Amino acid sequence: MKRRDFLKTAIAGAATAGLGMALPGCSSKGPRPFGICSPGKGMKLTFAPYELELRHVFTVSSYSRKTTPGVQVRIDYEGYTGYGEASMPPYLGQSVESVTAFLKKVDLTQFNDPFQLENILAYVDSLSPGDGAAKAAVDIALHDLVGKLIGLPWWRIWGLDAAKAPSTTFTIGIDTPDVVREKTRECAGRFNILKVKVGLDNDKEMIRTIREVTDLPLAVDANQGWKDREKALDEIYWLKENGVVMVEQPMAVTRPDDNGWITERSPLPIFADEAIQRLSDVPSVKGLYHGINIKLMKCTGMREAWKMVNYARAEGMKVMIGCMTETSCAVSAAAQLSPAVDFADLDGNLLITNDLFKGMEVVDGRISLSDLPGIGLTLL
Repeated sequence: MKRRDFLKTAIAGAATAGLGMALPGCSSKGPRPFGICSPGKGMKLTFAPYELELRHVFTVSSYSRKTTPGVQVRIDYEGYTGYGEASMPPYLGQSVESVTAFLKKVDLTQFNDPFQLENILAYVDSLSPGDGAAKAAVDIALHDLVGKLIGLPWWRIWGLDAAKAPSTTFTIGIDTPDVVREKTRECAGRFNILKVKVGLDNDKEMIRTIREVTDLPLAVDANQGWKDREKALDEIYWLKENGVVMVEQPMAVTRPDDNGWITERSPLPIFADEAIQRLSDVPSVKGLYHGINIKLMKCTGMREAWKMVNYARAEGMKVMIGCMTETSCAVSAAAQLSPAVDFADLDGNLLITNDLFKGMEVVDGRISLSDLPGIGLTLL
């Protein structure tokens, strides 16, 4: 089965199983997405599960995995289609079941104007107190749709300069020295900066092993793995001497004083990751971290992410845009904000073997944004 046809079978099966997915509206303009469609007025939401297959086992300080569950979403409106995606790594506490249960609550037929983003997304957000990834899937699809209706990519709509998009990191998970060397050799010639997962007792071995292969700048992500703040600070000084340029989430989010203590003394910028979810969290991390890592799956999508960028900048904080393991759909959505940030970690689509789309590209290690409207996707 071709990847672009997977939802045709998935939607038919879901209807048979009683999941209550609406059939999409017929698309006569642009590429025909994901199979059968039927004519109708208003916005129509369609969704189906799609598991992401990783190229390598992915290990961080708290777990390992070879796949990531996901749900693909589309919104059809008057011959145009917007694509969205929910990706659910373990720590989000969401699942295919929870996402599909949420999406079945979403009734977009009550809205006649997709340009009413604030009203539509406020309604979506009101349906539950959580479900960030499911909300992000609707948000991304809606932004893709509106961008296509306007005929412009979102980086242009937001008034950004694509030439200012930064290099993206490429992530190397925690592994044995031989595997780390292999992964580093695979990617070192294609990227300008690498990201290294740390937080266990082999941090220095990881860095030394990578330094056997490349002298590229490194970012490190402890994923809350460090337990002692003084040892963490000592390690950060050592990391700086070994070409590391920034650190994500050194200690547990339940220890804000320790994270703030490290930030006050660190020779490297410290970014909140697990400690920052949504716009309302930004005030609580000011002073505890130098910057924030914004991820669409946590913050409910592009609209809130854009607000977070501007709020953080107004507070004098640094900004990073990140991702989960995702197809080019969600990664390309996040990339629309990349000209406005200091660091980008948008490699989720490069870590999988079964992408459904062609979208944001990495050229000479830098994020390259196209002029395609919406979030800049074509179906593979």
